[in-house]
Amino acid sequence: MSERKFQRCTNCVMDTTDSAISFDEKGVCDFCNDYYRNILPNWRVDEESKAELLAAADKIKKKSKNKKYDCIIGMSGGVDSSYLCYIAKEVMGLRPLLYAADTGWNLPVADENIEKIAAKLHLDLVAETIDKEEMADLQLAFFKAQVPYQDLPQDHAIFAGLYRYAVKHKIKYVLTGANNATECIRPPIEWVYQNDLKFIKDVHRRFGKVKLKTFPTCSMLRYRFFYPYFKGMKRFAPLNYVEYDKEKAKVFLQEKFGWQPYDNKHYENIFTRFYEGCYLPRKFGYDKRKCYLSNLILTGKITREEALEELKKPPYDEETMKEDKAYIARKLGVSEGEFDEIIAGENKTFKDYKNSYGFIRFCTKVLRKFGLEKKMFR
Repeated sequence: MSERKFQRCTNCVMDTTDSAISFDEKGVCDFCNDYYRNILPNWRVDEESKAELLAAADKIKKKSKNKKYDCIIGMSGGVDSSYLCYIAKEVMGLRPLLYAADTGWNLPVADENIEKIAAKLHLDLVAETIDKEEMADLQLAFFKAQVPYQDLPQDHAIFAGLYRYAVKHKIKYVLTGANNATECIRPPIEWVYQNDLKFIKDVHRRFGKVKLKTFPTCSMLRYRFFYPYFKGMKRFAPLNYVEYDKEKAKVFLQEKFGWQPYDNKHYENIFTRFYEGCYLPRKFGYDKRKCYLSNLILTGKITREEALEELKKPPYDEETMKEDKAYIARKLGVSEGEFDEIIAGENKTFKDYKNSYGFIRFCTKVLRKFGLEKKMFR
């Protein structure tokens, strides 16, 4: 089969580095068409949406009456989660508990932001530390597996840890910083795979050496069925009900809380910075900035021309990249030479390992049929 000819959307900057992307007769991609047809018509920010937000807040308060906390927020120190904390406390009038998982890779600015937001909003913060040896072993196993999804171990630990803590302390509502304003175009599944515990376990079984005794885990079956239908847990995204301009939010957070910004989305984390800025584009040709910039194009924050100019620049400077690479190799317990050899291996995907993709896809279709799931796999 001949390689697909390169094509870029005429409306955003997504292109055929996503092998599943499709274009209409005008060259507009399926991401954009989905946004205009399905997301934008049902997404508004006005007095009615504010009323819906406050109504949701009242419901959460009533359901959590006589409890110390009525919801939990996963706090990373980034702009989304930081602004969410403000909305939850000051706009919705809730009593959120902030949850932060220390995976060992945060920059000091992220930890400082978490502490500032918690202190100035007078919110309780629980910080759980993931076992460093177990985390490093799983992350090294993922590099040896030659897959693109190097942030999956961290993401899974944070997600599973938060839900485990919430269930243990009987907190029913999880507030998330997910939002249409900056995430209407999600990275394709071949760039960023889902939280598939079967896949994670198989990668670790093949390449790991340290037993994962305390590493938090959560299967999609537990997340999608057991937690909501047996534990009564619900997920709510407040940022979809308020005007959310990320640049304005950054200024607001700086002025009100002394919050400090950092370069690019998710670059508060050293590992993620290297993964997104070096490993993913250089090994696989995937540049997640295309998703972030395309979101800004669709929401009118930047022009397509501005996005294309931004993509001409390197994700971050070469010297910092080299320092990050050396630091990560040390923390993973290998030499830089060994790390280079590992990264240079043959590229693979989740399909090369045991996975639950088919099962999860089936469950998603069933949930969608009954109106319980809005988004499907592409």
